[in-house]
Amino acid sequence: MVDLSVSIVSYRTPDLLRRCLTAIEDQCESLQMQVTVVENASGDESADLVRSEFPWVEVIVNPRNVGFGAAHNQALRRARGRFWMVLNSDAAPEAGALKNLVDVLEADPGVAVVGPKLRYPDGTLQSSRRRFPTVATLFFESTQLQRFWPRNRILRDYYVEDRAETQAQDVDWLVGACLCLRPEAVRQVGLFDERFFMYSEEIDLCRRLRAAGWRVRFEPSAEVLHLEGGSSRSDLTARDQRFQASKLAYAARWHGARVALALRAYLVAEYVLRAVEEGLKLAIGSRPSVRRSRLRLIGHGLRHALGL
Repeated sequence: MVDLSVSIVSYRTPDLLRRCLTAIEDQCESLQMQVTVVENASGDESADLVRSEFPWVEVIVNPRNVGFGAAHNQALRRARGRFWMVLNSDAAPEAGALKNLVDVLEADPGVAVVGPKLRYPDGTLQSSRRRFPTVATLFFESTQLQRFWPRNRILRDYYVEDRAETQAQDVDWLVGACLCLRPEAVRQVGLFDERFFMYSEEIDLCRRLRAAGWRVRFEPSAEVLHLEGGSSRSDLTARDQRFQASKLAYAARWHGARVALALRAYLVAEYVLRAVEEGLKLAIGSRPSVRRSRLRLIGHGLRHALGL
């Protein structure tokens, strides 16, 4: 019997994918695993790398990039394991991490999702525990308000800074770099909502699970190294647009159309103010190449926010 079905979505990260699969292979003695890599039209050697170096891994090759959640759904629909896992290609589970996460689901039938402690490659802690975003959070998180006021109470609450990360604990949701899932719980509420191309899909899934009475658990005894943004660094414009689009979709679904409209208006205003700031800095000769690059990014984001 397969203990754990692992789904990995690959997009332009062949070296990181190799590191990820090597880390999984090192833990195969403790768990019987089915591992599937969904190659999301990277246009590189990733699929051939998996077939040649990890022949025990199943590969799905998409002719186009269908998005993060949709690609994971392809693998999860064919999963045979007692438990499932979604894992980023830029993540590498430390020794024993996968078994520790499976043990949590085996020991507590009320837990639908369990996630590990994440660390950056240099060993520093990476924040991964979250409360569900309030309306105020949507306007503060990853915006200029956070840039100028990073230590505000709204974000401290959102990042669960009132609890130590050394203790296992229930949370609202966890960053989706590595999540171990209970199949019957996910089948009850449905797989990832494919309207979220990338970003916010794990918040939406955890919120549906919590609404159905399931719990989400943070387990610090399991540790995973996570580069963060490994697949999206090659296209910052697309990353920004997808992040904002998913944020607006989440706002509309869980807080209503009026909140989403207000948030869109706020994002437009923010892009305009950022453009003015970068334009003034360019005018006085401050790092011209950096300013022009940022202005291009801001321009793309503004057009996207305006629906142009």
